Amino acid sequence: MSDRQKVNYRDEILAAVHDIVKRKGRNEFEVKEVVDYMLSKNPKLNKSTIRTHIGSRCCVNANANHTVTYNDYERVGYGMYRLYQPVEG
Repeated sequence: MSDRQKVNYRDEILAAVHDIVKRKGRNEFEVKEVVDYMLSKNPKLNKSTIRTHIGSRCCVNANANHTVTYNDYERVGYGMYRLYQPVEG
């Protein structure tokens, strides 16, 4: 089994983001913060895969470049994201 199969990047990134925003006390984070945080815990992770998940595959307001996408994050500025919280109507 390869390293890629052992890691569920989406779940690990979500856990990292939750830790980061909790520590900061505000729902806002930079991609670099997440990459640095995750690599400090597991240096074998792929930086590019982390960035792709945050900025594309799991971002509600990204271009649709993937067959499977998730609404985990929302881009709020250059390199700046937050956990997505849909407005209930």
